[in-house]
Amino acid sequence: MNRKDIPLILICCFVFLIGFMDRTMAKSGPLKIAICQIFALDGDREGNFVRIENAIIEAKEKGARIACFPESIIYGWENPDAHQRACPIPGEDAELLCQLARKNRIYLCVGLDEKAGEFLYDSAILIDDQGQILLKHRKINVLPELMDPPYSTGSDVRTIDTPFGRIGLLICADTFVPEVLHRMSEYKPDLVLVPYGWAAKEEAWPDHGKELHKTVSNAAKTIGAPVVGTDLIGEITHGPWTGQVYGGQSVVADKYGTVLASAKDRDRDVLVITLNIGQ
Repeated sequence: MNRKDIPLILICCFVFLIGFMDRTMAKSGPLKIAICQIFALDGDREGNFVRIENAIIEAKEKGARIACFPESIIYGWENPDAHQRACPIPGEDAELLCQLARKNRIYLCVGLDEKAGEFLYDSAILIDDQGQILLKHRKINVLPELMDPPYSTGSDVRTIDTPFGRIGLLICADTFVPEVLHRMSEYKPDLVLVPYGWAAKEEAWPDHGKELHKTVSNAAKTIGAPVVGTDLIGEITHGPWTGQVYGGQSVVADKYGTVLASAKDRDRDVLVITLNIGQ
């Protein structure tokens, strides 16, 4: 080895060490995550984006690094109008979300409907604080009896390595299926984010929130990673579940299934919780 190469080698080793320490500290340090449990009105695309942006601003002010939103938050879950109105991913709806992430320097997890050719998917995306889409998940357990034509069925379970650790995405009823949970566990994620549309008849609340807590707790314990489940506030306005209420009570469970925090019952809430990822 030429002695002139030694300084360059030392510099390369130093840069590698700093990068390794940054990744290690990020994965093992505290991470503030916001549950953005917002009101959503079926079909009110513009208004829903206003409510999303306001929640992002509040989450950022509270120090959150990741802001999590519910399922199908742009047009409403099981809204057949999405067959005509939803955009591809990437596309106009996703790009507006990317702009909000970039503007506020925050990671976003958002559930939104995705049009792909003749197919409509119930999807979720993870966006970084530079406005780049890191990961997309298409819902696997789509409950086809609730909309005609129904959502198309996704198939893949994926994760992505981030500065905070390995993150996975699922959507609502995916967490009912043991096979899906076990597939996710094989990736050994540090964190799983799940947009929910957890609804029931008005008189079933607030007790129905306990079932959401049990579902998220079981998912976290089965996967072996903390799970953040974000529900919304509102009402289903289409299909056989018309009139059922989204009651909030979004929930975070640790990898042992212990419930760490829960958002308000049937009211808007931007709840920030600190998780020690990887510990």
